[in-house]
Amino acid sequence: MEKENKPQVQCLNCQRSDQEVPVVALQFKGQQTWICNQCLPTLIHHAERLADKFAQLED
Repeated sequence: MEKENKPQVQCLNCQRSDQEVPVVALQFKGQQTWICNQCLPTLIHHAERLADKFAQLED
């Protein structure tokens, strides 16, 4: 049986995969990305710290 070619699901901030930590999906400007439960407070309270990561999604 051939493995499905699924996108790698990993946290936008810390790069840990969904195999390591729980992650939640989010949409930004039509792009899907994921963030883990430990980095979610950064997104909520200090989104400016992730601005460069979101800018990379636009490229």
